[in-house]
Amino acid sequence: MIPATIAEELSEEGYAKTLTHRQVTMIAIGGAIGVGLFMGAGGRLARVGPALIGSYALGGVLAFFLMRAIGELIMYRRTSGSLVFYAGEFYGAKGAFLAGWAYFINWGLTGIADLIAIGLYVQNLLPHLHWFLTSLIALVLLVTANLISVRVFGELEFWASVIKVVAIVGFLLVGTVLVLISAKIGGHEAGLHNMTAVNGSVFPHGVAAMIFVLSGVVFAYNGIEIIGITAGEMKDARTEVPRAIRAVIVRIVVFYVGSVLLLALLLPSDQCKAGVSPFVTVFQQLGTGWMGTAMTLVVTTAAFSSTNSGLYSIGRVFRTMAHHGHAPQWLTRMDARHVPYASILAIAVFYLVGLVVAFLVTGGKGSGSLAFDLAMETAAIGVLGSWAAIFFSVIALRRLKGREASELPMPGGIPAAVISLLAILGIVVLIAFNTATLEDGSTFPMGLWTVASIPVFGVLLVIGWQIVKCRYPERQVPEFYIREAEDEDRAVREFAAQQGA
Repeated sequence: MIPATIAEELSEEGYAKTLTHRQVTMIAIGGAIGVGLFMGAGGRLARVGPALIGSYALGGVLAFFLMRAIGELIMYRRTSGSLVFYAGEFYGAKGAFLAGWAYFINWGLTGIADLIAIGLYVQNLLPHLHWFLTSLIALVLLVTANLISVRVFGELEFWASVIKVVAIVGFLLVGTVLVLISAKIGGHEAGLHNMTAVNGSVFPHGVAAMIFVLSGVVFAYNGIEIIGITAGEMKDARTEVPRAIRAVIVRIVVFYVGSVLLLALLLPSDQCKAGVSPFVTVFQQLGTGWMGTAMTLVVTTAAFSSTNSGLYSIGRVFRTMAHHGHAPQWLTRMDARHVPYASILAIAVFYLVGLVVAFLVTGGKGSGSLAFDLAMETAAIGVLGSWAAIFFSVIALRRLKGREASELPMPGGIPAAVISLLAILGIVVLIAFNTATLEDGSTFPMGLWTVASIPVFGVLLVIGWQIVKCRYPERQVPEFYIREAEDEDRAVREFAAQQGA
């Protein structure tokens, strides 16, 4: 391994390569295990029933291929802000522009949804404390954590993710025991019969419902791609990336599918509802008040951790976009600790505006669950766009002639990438059929509004491209990335030679 003193000097992007294997693995897990599971699963269980297990399994398959595609790209060349870089290398300036802003839509809206979720969790514990105030406090804490240093961020995210993982493992163990002893939970007996307790079927709302919620499931898996962003700040990416990717894939799929399976066995699905964590619901109905409170604190930490990972990643991507000329140049600024403070503060302002809009949408009152659902659903468009950029990039990489075989190839190659892209397109279509149930019992065509926003985003992207294209010379590979890769390879060879001498 190259000493840290050498590794930190390699990047012409200016990042300190200080993230370790344990931190990178937990950052990826922390980004993916958040409100999509801890809160989003409640509304989806109510709408789909136990068939949601199949939805998460299908989402897990797509997530598996995505992670392996990211692995192949990173082993080809690593860099922070990798989504923008790979799209720019293989598809030119337009590719980088589209990928960058898709990722911004992704984590910009995801961060807002996460912050709203934090407020809703705390409001569940302290009903008189408005969710908006708690969300603002969380935003200040998150920005502070990201501005200190990469090492501090990595350590903070590591321990926050540890709390989430321990909580999920604990839930899996306790939940399994409750099912085995047929425990009474809120007047219902835990067991296999709960799978068909609603309308006498595992598919209480039809088979189609399992497919229609895939957009929400994709949102739940959002964040696993963060490992591609951390590559530029790993101490030894070529060794750590394969280990981290394999660990993340297995753990996340087991946690997601296992947790939803247990939730379906512990309570009938009609006991779950949107805006409330089903994990908290289980322990509250179990009659152990302190465990319900403890789980609320855990899911709040989960949302905090997810937002922390998102702010980290979008800050790096935003800075890369500025390097490309696709965002204001002042966003490239870094401090003496190698922290891209300008882009982080810009994202923080966007989060603040989003929270204010959500506050106004709810009229300054209510649970804010509709604002959360809207942010989550719209963020799914950005998630899918970001994932599509990754699959398009790996297709272009596979078509390169004279390229050495990858050390971590994506199974299935180009055909698997094409099938994944078709699946993404299908999910976008399905989003249009999603609805939200309001507090008065009426329905809101949330999915239709979300899909209607796509052409709006498209128009804004076209206008944005026309504005910036004159400032960005058309080139396939940004030179500073190539120099970084060459410098690192040279440093590796020199260090190896010194060790052998």
